[in-house]
Amino acid sequence: MLRRTAMSCAGVSGMAVYAPPCRVDLKQWCVWTGNSWDKVSNVVGHSFRIPTPNENAYTMAANAVLRLIVNNKIDPKEIGFLGLGTESSSDNSAGAIIVKGMVDKGLEALGLPSISRHCEVPEFKHACLGGVYAMESAVRFASADGGDRVAIAVAADIAEYALGSTGEQTQGAGATALLIESKPRLFEVQLKFSGSASDYRGPDFRKPHKRHFMKLEAYNRSSEHGKVADFPVFSGPYSTLVYQEEVTVAVEHMLQRLGQAPGKYYDDVTALFFHRPYNMMPIQAMSFLYARGLARATSAEHKQRFADLCAVAKVTPADVIAELDVDPKYFKQIESGVEPKDAFPNTGKVSRVLRKEKSFMELLENKMSIGSPTMANFGNLYTASLPCWLAAGFEEAYQKKLDIAGKPMVMVGYGSGDASMSIPIMPVKGWEEAASKIHVASALENPLNITKDQYESLHTGREKTDIAASHRKMEFVIERLGSRNEVAFQDVGIEYYKFLA
Repeated sequence: MLRRTAMSCAGVSGMAVYAPPCRVDLKQWCVWTGNSWDKVSNVVGHSFRIPTPNENAYTMAANAVLRLIVNNKIDPKEIGFLGLGTESSSDNSAGAIIVKGMVDKGLEALGLPSISRHCEVPEFKHACLGGVYAMESAVRFASADGGDRVAIAVAADIAEYALGSTGEQTQGAGATALLIESKPRLFEVQLKFSGSASDYRGPDFRKPHKRHFMKLEAYNRSSEHGKVADFPVFSGPYSTLVYQEEVTVAVEHMLQRLGQAPGKYYDDVTALFFHRPYNMMPIQAMSFLYARGLARATSAEHKQRFADLCAVAKVTPADVIAELDVDPKYFKQIESGVEPKDAFPNTGKVSRVLRKEKSFMELLENKMSIGSPTMANFGNLYTASLPCWLAAGFEEAYQKKLDIAGKPMVMVGYGSGDASMSIPIMPVKGWEEAASKIHVASALENPLNITKDQYESLHTGREKTDIAASHRKMEFVIERLGSRNEVAFQDVGIEYYKFLA
């Protein structure tokens, strides 16, 4: 049995999700672009969402938070912490306070009290890990000085890539909000056994401000209609290498703190939730971790299985075992002008063979499939991807009446740059009531399936109107941008918001 804390932990008591109305059907996108639907559907998913000009990360976060408050009948006066995780900020000074301001406006319209004036409002930024850091901080607030107050962590992002780029099909937009309490009603967050990792990797996946001022064709073209695109600077193969290694360090650190052998843990854990920029990446990460677990195996059965896999992969067990303690020094290769090479080629070969093995595919089906069909329709949500998968997983467990109370799960977050967190979680008794209020499926209902021209117009900034206006109800949007630049008063570029009841 997996180790758990002797006393109860703070954790999550409710979740809510928001997705913008405008939907890009990836099957249609493949027709528009000439890409393979079979490949895209298998590797990426089925669709993604794209915001209109009057939406941003803050409006989406506010929409998710308001839904969380209303669906769970939270007393706003008891909210003492509102943390925002995002890498799509449009303001370099403020963040979560913008969300609080919008939510207060919505609460007033609904005849409800405002969020407590004494609420803390931090923002967390570390690529896709910002949402997990916000949740961790909210859990620490609830465990330490929160008292009877509750905390909310919300992650909201817009994943945007250039038209025709390799990342175009992995776009997305949305937000996920989590209610955190000292006595959770959905699942405990066992920070005491969490594993962490961080290592600066330079030009992995970045958004430097200076890229907007450099004479690069892609960025100049993207601003021709007044829209400054937030396209990231990324190197696909390099990003994959560092994601895999950083997640591995965090998970193995968690296993060390739990006092668990990898093989036994992967057998005992009920569900595995990873950061998922697209459908295939968590599977690749898990197969790599599992191959390393088998390399450390002590039982005769697991040793034989490992040897058989190595034989098929045409490597020796010693080749893989030798890679267990390798420190890849990927960024040092970049600094020295050398293209980084995979430091774990033999482990990679075994993991690729493993992904075709029946027993591993059964592990994926049993432990990583819950919530996955729903996630195939969200696209890449950056900081919100992992919490959204958790929300989808718990909603599916509720719908299927699965027996998960007291059974261990794990959430593995990652943020480029690089950092990773691996955190054990435990569904609590009576989790079903909280799960019944998540409504992930409702967040995907009534989409506006946009055409190729509408998609390209929104993407390039040519479209200036809210083409999804008729689809909005109880949502926040940007009303206007400030333009005053006087000696006594300035609001240049500041967004003013309104609530559409």
